[in-house]
Amino acid sequence: MKEHARWRRRRPLRTRLALACTAAVALVAVGVSAAAFTVVRYELEHQLDLHLTQQATLLQQQHRGQGPQVVYGECGYLAAPACAQIVPADPARDPAQPYLLPVTPTTRQVAARQRDGYFTDVAIGGHPARMLTTPMTATPAGTRQAVQVALRADTVQEGVRQAGELMAAVAAVGVLLAAVLGHTVARTGLAPVTRLTRTAERIADTRDAGLRIELPPGRREDELTRLAASFNTMLGELEQSVSAQRRLVADASHELRTPLTALRTNAELLTRADRLTDEQRARAAAALGRQLREVTGMVNDLIELARDEEPQPLLEEVRMGPLVARCVNAAREHWPAIGFTLVDTAGERTVPGVPARLARLLSNLLDNAAKFSPAGGTVEVRLTAGLELTVRDHGPGIAPEDLPYVFDRFYRASAARALPGSGLGLAMARQIARAHGATLTAENAPDGGALFRLALPAEPVPPGGRRAVGGSWHRSADAS
Repeated sequence: MKEHARWRRRRPLRTRLALACTAAVALVAVGVSAAAFTVVRYELEHQLDLHLTQQATLLQQQHRGQGPQVVYGECGYLAAPACAQIVPADPARDPAQPYLLPVTPTTRQVAARQRDGYFTDVAIGGHPARMLTTPMTATPAGTRQAVQVALRADTVQEGVRQAGELMAAVAAVGVLLAAVLGHTVARTGLAPVTRLTRTAERIADTRDAGLRIELPPGRREDELTRLAASFNTMLGELEQSVSAQRRLVADASHELRTPLTALRTNAELLTRADRLTDEQRARAAAALGRQLREVTGMVNDLIELARDEEPQPLLEEVRMGPLVARCVNAAREHWPAIGFTLVDTAGERTVPGVPARLARLLSNLLDNAAKFSPAGGTVEVRLTAGLELTVRDHGPGIAPEDLPYVFDRFYRASAARALPGSGLGLAMARQIARAHGATLTAENAPDGGALFRLALPAEPVPPGGRRAVGGSWHRSADAS
């Protein structure tokens, strides 16, 4: 059994399917042939038995009231009439002429009405024959007799043999046809799987995710075609993922090149500190520290974005009003030249989330708005009762050609090339929003400036301030 299972695992799917189809069709062909042979044999033997019954009935009518005798004994030829004899129940009443057909104790029992008539196969002159033994209905007074009638069975046996040979030939042809059909069905039916396998092997060899499986023309909706279409969809997603990864590496290397060059320059400058004044050394050290912080922040952002998903720490019910107020106050300290206004109508509404990650999302939006605001400008922050947060600045707004790409990693509009930042803030904000089930969109305000809209999902907190999310208990927290 184990060897059979191992053999099945080693065989290709096409071979196994071909064998299964062949076995199924062959089984049907052999079964039909066997059934046909059984019917033909039964009909031939039944016709012979009917003929013997007719002969026995005719004999009884012609020899009614006569005693035991051999009626006719020349049945050694195929064209001769049936051999016939009348046998008494009492052996003492047997005629002087010897019987031509075998007389057994069972024959005497039939004559004595102790059992029913029966058919049996005998041999006459070395030839096969069929014999009927049946009680005699009309006999002399005080006697009981049986009639025995026999016919050569050569023709029946020859017909059965020929039918068997014909059915065997039909079964053999059926098995051969089943093998051809099984191979054809397996090859045709698994053609999409073959193309899928070849495409997968080519992708593995060439690492080219742009390859696709050729689908048949038309709108066939069978399972294999849907499998091939799903595989093509998966390849498309894989190609996009690979392209995004390559673009991330290329953009990261480009963005890191400038601060790393500045780091190397300042580091080399500090190695000659004995040639610098105190003011030059202080300025170089400050620049080195600033650049280290910039590179460190960029690397940390890249690590988080490269995961393409947020970690799943313990969720809390976060009160958004205090969290937004704290982030706005931090932005006021970081951007003293920009005014920040906050309108909060959310009251005590909460959202399930991670306070630190939500604070990072809000800080990125506020920093982006402040960066594009003119000196003395105002950034308007509004939190509604429906837990929709809007951050609006009064800067130049977003160009229509840049609007679809503002959340892409490292993307910078032409107007933002000279501004500080790595181009990762909005990408990280969108990732955090998605991890919290929120929607973050960008648009232009009707009277100028950019408007970012964050729609947060709200879930009520059960009594007691605790809720179960994903099978874990989470506590209700105040982010203030």
